Amino acid sequence: MEVIKDRTIRGKFKAAILDFDGTISLIRAGWQPVMYSYFVEVLAATPTSESEEELYRVVREFVDLLTGKQTIYQCLQLVEEVKKRGGTPLAALDYKHEYLRRLWERIADRVHGLEDGSIAPVDMMVPGAVELLRELRDRGLTLYLASGTDEPDVIREAAALGVSEFFNGGIYGALDRYEDFSKEKVIQEIIKSHNLQGEELLGFGDGFVEIENVKAVGGCAVGVASDEIHRAGIDEWKRQRLVGAGADVIVPDYRCLEELLAYLFPEESLSQGG
Repeated sequence: MEVIKDRTIRGKFKAAILDFDGTISLIRAGWQPVMYSYFVEVLAATPTSESEEELYRVVREFVDLLTGKQTIYQCLQLVEEVKKRGGTPLAALDYKHEYLRRLWERIADRVHGLEDGSIAPVDMMVPGAVELLRELRDRGLTLYLASGTDEPDVIREAAALGVSEFFNGGIYGALDRYEDFSKEKVIQEIIKSHNLQGEELLGFGDGFVEIENVKAVGGCAVGVASDEIHRAGIDEWKRQRLVGAGADVIVPDYRCLEELLAYLFPEESLSQGG
């Protein structure tokens, strides 16, 4: 665990908002190469003189910048990039649906394996995720799940992992009417419905957007710099992005849960020690 900003006010949390992919779930690990290759393919079909290597750099830059937002925003940017290169783009929703079709080819066996019991949920989660959820719930926090992945898929995948029950505040995901959902809107609703002060909100995420949104209201943000492929150690690229977004704490996963909880709930640790 790495403390980036040592907050003086901790332990007063009443609600927690958690991202899903890369923060709880590893079902979609490897989604980036699927999106990169598809988007490069689209841009390479325009009247551009750029090499595939140059297009890859363009695609990676905007895809990574928008990670944590709904997938449609990456597709909206793809529309703009096609126009810049003199091409005639499809609708952003069409790009999104084709990307999701390609991604499903990659992850279908994982989802079906979880649902039929041939894959253990622990093998498709960030290490220690269930223990984290249990500890937060047992401390009386209301838990919310908010993901840029489409809502029906988040609900299905959370159920497949056996974690739905923890999110007594609700599970939220992207909608085709993308204007109707954002993590920022979920956070504002949490604050309003619970009459919270910013310091009473705790957030966990592996993307820039959710960390930035939690910090914008004065909450405490735990950046999860998870290495989704190896399931161990820090993803340095994620770490840099999370620090830049304002994360208070960086963890690689939740194997350091005891240390993390001692930091987040200091009065509890003091009372146990004395």
